[in-house]
Amino acid sequence: MVPPKVLVADSISQRGIAELARDGSLEVSVRTSLSASQLLEIIPEFSALVVRSQTKVTANVLKAGASLRVVGRAGVGVDNVDVEAATRRGVVVLNAPGGNTVSTAEHAFSLLLCVARKIPQADASVRGKNWDRKNFEGVELYNKTLGVIGMGRIGSELARRAIAFGMRVIAYDPYLSATRARALQIELVDELDDLIAEADFISLHTPLTNETRHLLNGSRLQRTKRGVRIINCARGGLIDETALANALQDRHVAAAALDVF
Repeated sequence: MVPPKVLVADSISQRGIAELARDGSLEVSVRTSLSASQLLEIIPEFSALVVRSQTKVTANVLKAGASLRVVGRAGVGVDNVDVEAATRRGVVVLNAPGGNTVSTAEHAFSLLLCVARKIPQADASVRGKNWDRKNFEGVELYNKTLGVIGMGRIGSELARRAIAFGMRVIAYDPYLSATRARALQIELVDELDDLIAEADFISLHTPLTNETRHLLNGSRLQRTKRGVRIINCARGGLIDETALANALQDRHVAAAALDVF
């Protein structure tokens, strides 16, 4: 019997590839950086498709994948997969929500420290053979308010680290219960605008949907505290980047660290 064929279309860990191919029950083919047309051309021969965030699994790809039974996203969200089209065609869509939780939370916290202490700017200055300490004093995290938008796995892990640094954490998440908020030792706000008005630092941890696109738009950015610092390790599109650039230029927003665009 010919084993089902699996296409790995984005770079994943070699350990993951080895696990898929381990007992020979699957035929694994790794072909990354495919163009949309190349993917359409080869997808009919595969029963499963593994992607990360680069490959877009569109309705056309799903339609062309006559043998396709499952799409696996090696990551948290599935916004690069047309889930509605997959459902119509009976294709199961899976993701790995816990796969990079701690790594992403730690990364977000490292960016939080960077925007607080001006570490990248200080590093660049010293590499330029300057020693200008007074311009890189920064601010302490202690006793500051961190506003977390989206308290899923990553937002919760970030909150734990912020509390350990003596920060007050407030959160906006319409799906988070008051009981869970108390367990996490955070304050839950009913409206996003309440968080925006109070936070010294804001970190975003929501998927990108029609409702969350440009969640931080020009109007909301102007309602933040002057000198607010913003972190986004979640998704591009959550912040209106033109509005953010303007807010940075007029120094209403003191700093921003974006891992996604």
